[in-house]
Amino acid sequence: MNTTETGDFEFSFLEEGFSARDTVEQKINESSLTDERDAFYVCDLGDVVKKHRRWLRAMPRVTPFYAVKCNDSQAVVMTLASMGAGFDCASKTEIQLVQSLGVEASRIIYANPCKQVSQIKYASAHGVQMMTFDSEVELMKVARYHDNAKLVLRIATDDSKAVCRLSVKFGAPLKACRGLLERAKELGLDVIGVSFHVGSGCTDADTYTKAIADARCVFDMGADFGFNMDLLDIGGGFPGSDDAELKFEEITAVINPALDKYFPTDAGVKVIAEPGRFYVASAYTLVVNIIAKKVIVDDDSASDEEDEATSDRTLMYYVNDGVYGSFNCILYDHAHCLPTLHKKPKPDEAMYPCSIWGPTCDGLDRIVEQCDLPDMQVGDWLVFENMGAYTVAASSTFNGFQRPSIHYVMSRHAWQDVQQICSQGPPAPVEEPSLLEMPACCGRGTNLDMPKPCPAHMV
Repeated sequence: MNTTETGDFEFSFLEEGFSARDTVEQKINESSLTDERDAFYVCDLGDVVKKHRRWLRAMPRVTPFYAVKCNDSQAVVMTLASMGAGFDCASKTEIQLVQSLGVEASRIIYANPCKQVSQIKYASAHGVQMMTFDSEVELMKVARYHDNAKLVLRIATDDSKAVCRLSVKFGAPLKACRGLLERAKELGLDVIGVSFHVGSGCTDADTYTKAIADARCVFDMGADFGFNMDLLDIGGGFPGSDDAELKFEEITAVINPALDKYFPTDAGVKVIAEPGRFYVASAYTLVVNIIAKKVIVDDDSASDEEDEATSDRTLMYYVNDGVYGSFNCILYDHAHCLPTLHKKPKPDEAMYPCSIWGPTCDGLDRIVEQCDLPDMQVGDWLVFENMGAYTVAASSTFNGFQRPSIHYVMSRHAWQDVQQICSQGPPAPVEEPSLLEMPACCGRGTNLDMPKPCPAHMV
């Protein structure tokens, strides 16, 4: 991937009849001609565009503020910026990234309730006004170090059914909100709204209804203190792939009526959200190479007539990415990663119990504890889909193993969609078979500038 200081990035067009999976095949074939055979990603930016349209269809009232922490790849951020998305930033560095791509400060929410003083000062100096808080100490810091903050009170939610709970760390309980609003008034601060997060990987859509109802209560408290609160931030928790336990449309079917009930359109309240994995999980495919192999034979279970080839065997495969790299999602995001085979097995091919391990010298570096795979060889490839969320953003180079390269692709139709959304705003919802069903393969390389980030769908 080539990235320039002006925000350009290199990607390949997918010509009609080809998909990102064809690019995977192409890169495997190219790598198989060398001794390197390094792990790599293929990212379909068209999938990000498709997700944006899906969001606008499902929740037209809710403006997405992409959670940069989930995947801070410049190509992803620029694609979303060009379509008018906002951004949830948690640090000075994330704010710098987003603003370096021309995104206005009004399209950023500094959604970290516990901020370092120097980074509050940075946000103030660079015009970022919207920021969250959940404690009196945070209010005092903001009052002292930010000239014109627009504060959003983050409330705790019941996230007991989420994969990754967040309310154990962030969020004020309802009983504390009145005191916090009173203190904000005393300090002369402007509280403009309420935010919450039901937890990453939400598995209970009804949690949103309760949180939205609680937010309504806090809005009413704010009115008692004279605050003109007009922003509701419903956070994240939206699935990024269709194999999730709780489907995206199942969640939106709960959120939309709850918004209509507690925050009707004529109430003048702007609604935003902080989707992360929703946008990027399915866009990334990770391809790893088998670099070593062990065969564990259970001699006690083999009969005298059986030889080693037919006795009970367990296979251990070692690949060139692991939990200190892309598979950090296993440790930090509770992800369950299972591979698909690059080479389709024969109908009668034997399958064996296997484990898959990363390349480092740490015994914790295990990707898959148990799965069934055929007898493969060093140099064969394994493919992991839905690898865009909380993978590249938190990977390290522990033991000197480098991060996989990322190859970006996009269909011409998706590219035209980006340009259309940027210049005209999103069109009326329509069925889009060309994006949802377009087949696959890679066209010529290009290094085109993305359209300049535009103010479409700004809050």
